[in-house]
Amino acid sequence: MRSAFLDRDSLDQGDLDLAPLEQALPDLRHYERTGAHEVADRIADLNAVVVNKVVLDEAALAAAPDLRLILVAATGTNNVDLAAARQRGITVCNCRGYGTDAVAQHTLGLMLALSTRLLDYHNAVQAGEWGRSEQFCLLDYPIQELSGRTLGLVGHGELGQRVAELARALGMTVKVAARPGGGPPALGRVPLEQLLPQVDVLTLHCPLTDATRNLIGAEALQRLPRHALLINCARGGIVDEQALADALRAGEIGGAGVDVLSEEPPVNGNPLLAGDIPNLIVTPHSAWGSREARQRIVMQLAEAARGYLDGHPVRVVSE
Repeated sequence: MRSAFLDRDSLDQGDLDLAPLEQALPDLRHYERTGAHEVADRIADLNAVVVNKVVLDEAALAAAPDLRLILVAATGTNNVDLAAARQRGITVCNCRGYGTDAVAQHTLGLMLALSTRLLDYHNAVQAGEWGRSEQFCLLDYPIQELSGRTLGLVGHGELGQRVAELARALGMTVKVAARPGGGPPALGRVPLEQLLPQVDVLTLHCPLTDATRNLIGAEALQRLPRHALLINCARGGIVDEQALADALRAGEIGGAGVDVLSEEPPVNGNPLLAGDIPNLIVTPHSAWGSREARQRIVMQLAEAARGYLDGHPVRVVSE
């Protein structure tokens, strides 16, 4: 099959073994990145295409009459026009579960860094404040122990369950929010508006949908205890970013860690990138990016290619 990986550098930093994918697709061409104006020309003669974030809209698909397979090197497929693909008989397969441990680890890392004020103490040492101290230590920033605290989860799939497991290992109690927009709460789940006042840490692991867009806005933030921490390693649009910036400045919540923003990369700026927001950690959508997780994506892409060629496609999103 004539095939190409349109944005390889979004996955591979030169540290992955791409041989399994190249063996499954022997005619695979690699492009480090592909601009919107290059897509149509690059896929015009292809039978299969591998993409991470390159947009394959209806116009692009119409320019590729021989395209039969799209492999998405991610779970989200919002960059592919699935209706147009289905209309043209193009099978779309994604990757799933590859980053559970990496994202759970990152989530826990943000929780620990915020509760121990890790960056504040590091910056204080770098600024010479420890050297000027009149005693052996600095205790300028309040430290919280997570043991005995309550973690609230929005999203209880594979990733949410893994975070819950790690939190319990730290001695935390875990409560799960009812599914947003999902009707009456399932057994053991708590409506979000009731859950918010009960938690010391709220962490998000749900998809971005019409029901979850701006789910955590000013009203939700006001329901949280003033010491509470908010962690978002899901999608940027789930949190109203201006409301979060305002709440942190006003001391209405204790801190926040976010790995995602509503626009990525944030070429137009973002309220959470201002330099005056206390106890906020922003990371660049890197939670998923361990070498192990990215290698799992390669293996899943190869598996999906082989499955399609054998007549048994796997992780099909659209066909």
